[in-house]
Amino acid sequence: MPLDPDIADFLRSLRQLDAPEPGGNAAAQARARLRALTVDSRVPTTQPEVATVTSAVLADSVPARVYRPHDVTPAPTVVYLHGGGWVAGDLDTHDVHARTLCRDLDAVVVSVDYPLAPEHPFPAAVDDAYAALTWVARHVEAFGGDPARLAVGGDSAGATLSAVCAQQAHADGLSLAAQLLVYPSTDMAGAYPSRTENGEGYFLTTTELHWFFEQYLGVSPADPASAAYGADPRVAPLRAKDMSGLAPAVVATAEYDPLRDEGDAYAEALRDVGVRVEHRRFDGLVHGFYGMDHISPAAGEATAWINTALKRLLG
Repeated sequence: MPLDPDIADFLRSLRQLDAPEPGGNAAAQARARLRALTVDSRVPTTQPEVATVTSAVLADSVPARVYRPHDVTPAPTVVYLHGGGWVAGDLDTHDVHARTLCRDLDAVVVSVDYPLAPEHPFPAAVDDAYAALTWVARHVEAFGGDPARLAVGGDSAGATLSAVCAQQAHADGLSLAAQLLVYPSTDMAGAYPSRTENGEGYFLTTTELHWFFEQYLGVSPADPASAAYGADPRVAPLRAKDMSGLAPAVVATAEYDPLRDEGDAYAEALRDVGVRVEHRRFDGLVHGFYGMDHISPAAGEATAWINTALKRLLG
């Protein structure tokens, strides 16, 4: 399918911005760029309305923001992990994502501000994300949540962390009602056609992807030393030995995304072992479409499908 015309216009405008390059201040550039594309590009009055938004600290040290719906108690609860390549992103850049989930699902959303690389390389983000999830699980009723309807989810790097958390939760006997995986990276060391087909010109490039991996892991994917990371399911959840029994999943991918094929492969791997999966590849869209409803009606329709699918799983 042709690239969505609104997305194509958006990508043309992006070419006027300076993309972060590896070196000196690249992480700061990446963070500023994501903030410009999210916080600075939205009109505050268009933000989805929720009942309350409050700050919290989870597991003694993990900052978070809690979004509560109107008049729904007990509510499903989603622990949300933001995207940004493990280097960028925060509670503000993904405020609209959390608000939209809260509104669409009538759910409590706990958005987690996990530590970023390169200052805090792997496994810091994994450790804090999982600590946050388990802390919320122990205190879910205090949030107005329903213990039987707890989910973990995220986009991009946050989706990868969510898949890892869902696997660890199952191993530890923590029951989750669902996991939300929006264009996750699931197999860092894998070779997929989409890495080449969509490697340039579609928002996330393969070069940027490798740079994010290097910041997160402290070693380039091209370095032989990275092989151990590529086989570690905490980095590449598709490499897990057994995915049976995992929480039902919503998996969303985009046609013009270098991560498309490994996201599709993860959905298929879950389905092959009997996990309930709501999976859709969104034609004409790019990495990052979740939250681009103010740019593209097609992205807004995709976001609505994703949230509706998650709502079905949470009941």
